[in-house]
Amino acid sequence: MLTYLYNLSERQVELFVNDSLSAKYFLGLAADEPCPDSTTLTVFKGRLLERSGTARFEAVLGKVVAQAGAKGIVFGRIQVVDSVHTVADVDVAQDDRRSKGGGSRRDPDARWGTKGKRQRVTGDGKRERQVEHFYSYKAHVSLNAENGFITSVVVTSGEQYDGHYLRPLVERDLGQGLPAAVYAGDRGYDDGENHELLKAKGLKSALRLNAYRSEKKDGNKGPWLRLVRDPDYQAGLRERYKVEQKFGRLSAATGCGAAVTSACSGTGCRPCSPPRCSISRGW
Repeated sequence: MLTYLYNLSERQVELFVNDSLSAKYFLGLAADEPCPDSTTLTVFKGRLLERSGTARFEAVLGKVVAQAGAKGIVFGRIQVVDSVHTVADVDVAQDDRRSKGGGSRRDPDARWGTKGKRQRVTGDGKRERQVEHFYSYKAHVSLNAENGFITSVVVTSGEQYDGHYLRPLVERDLGQGLPAAVYAGDRGYDDGENHELLKAKGLKSALRLNAYRSEKKDGNKGPWLRLVRDPDYQAGLRERYKVEQKFGRLSAATGCGAAVTSACSGTGCRPCSPPRCSISRGW
């Protein structure tokens, strides 16, 4: 947890904990009890990922959500889904040269993905919108609109299509007993199978429809027009900004956006440096 929150290597964690009473209190160590050495921490983390992948971390998230409910935090009926990229901590050009020379890639699990378009100025001074490419991971999340809690997360490589991960997010939410009734998302989730999934589970869709749904020239647009007029659809879309707001706050507060891929990748990182979000090799 400390390596994740403060972007520390295992060696830096060992030094930090041995020098910090508050860190020892957080870990349940006595004031005169030393932190496990860095080699032990590295082996332990590797075993967690090799034996259970993200399952252990998902279990921790589930317990946090359960404890929040037990403490009286109210979970509402609208869940908002979206994804956020985490750029792999890799010099891609150098990594390519290493790979061509027979060496292993620094982060073999990351993949090239895209995320919308941004306006850029070309060499001749013209402005044009260009697709942004990232060598990255994706965190697919479900957020409760009532309290802003992220309730479920699925981590994938960066090229994965958002719409394919609605099902696991819904199933994880429902498995936790959340009172979910409406799922809101952007047009990336507007897939016939996703609408049918929600219907089959007795849930309402507030997945923003692509324009072609309601602009059809035939009589098949009736169900989509009724959906657009549904109060739950409209309410869900009004709440969708909250997941983007959450991503923005996390980025501002933690520097989320760059993954940590090695035991000591934090060049210039000190125990007192600001926290930084990391998603690496499945985490």
